[in-house]
Amino acid sequence: MPRRDGRNDDDLRPVTIVPGFARNCAGSVLYSCGGTTVLVTAQVADAVPPFLEGKGVGWLTAEYAMLPGSTPTRVSRRTDGRATEIQRLIGRSLRAVVDRQALGPFTVHVDCDVVNADGGTRTAAITGAYVAVALGLRKRFGVERAGAVLKDSVAAVSVGIVEGRAVLDLDYSEDSRAEVDANVVRLGSGGLVEVQGTGEGGVFSRAQLDALLDLAGAGIDRLAAIQREAVEGG
Repeated sequence: MPRRDGRNDDDLRPVTIVPGFARNCAGSVLYSCGGTTVLVTAQVADAVPPFLEGKGVGWLTAEYAMLPGSTPTRVSRRTDGRATEIQRLIGRSLRAVVDRQALGPFTVHVDCDVVNADGGTRTAAITGAYVAVALGLRKRFGVERAGAVLKDSVAAVSVGIVEGRAVLDLDYSEDSRAEVDANVVRLGSGGLVEVQGTGEGGVFSRAQLDALLDLAGAGIDRLAAIQREAVEGG
């Protein structure tokens, strides 16, 4: 039986990536998946944090925020515990594919601002941020060096069990009633960066977890192809 929006259980929401959305920024994308839209910018600074000075390696850091009008009820302009957790996840995910030695003494600042939220904002931010970083590095350093800095691609997607069915890329209506909810971050080459999974309605089995990981893997394969197309076309 199709889902509320007509998708099959293993379908992603429609994805669109608009490169160069923020014209004053080296790398930027407006990333949309279904009703969720995130503006991501990536800027390269000629400095590193104090703990890395003189070590010849670079750094990447991320910030995440929900804009006030991104949900039906106004979101306050402040960094709460949820936003802090998500921006740390985004930073970890992107650093998993950055060769900091090849980057050199520079810092990549990634900012993810949710324009419209309909579930999966953290996974959308990670997936869009990879494209923004790739474009920003290409513009700053050229294609060859950018390719040396980025060892792989990284993308993320949500999966869950809703009404007993394993489904991919949950929107808010599904996420809010899921018995199991998980976010999977994975490299394009297959290595897992992070798996966040919770039994919202109780426990779940190893077989269910394996099914969800397989579902997420197939979705991330498709997202990686979309990312490649956006980077090459950007």
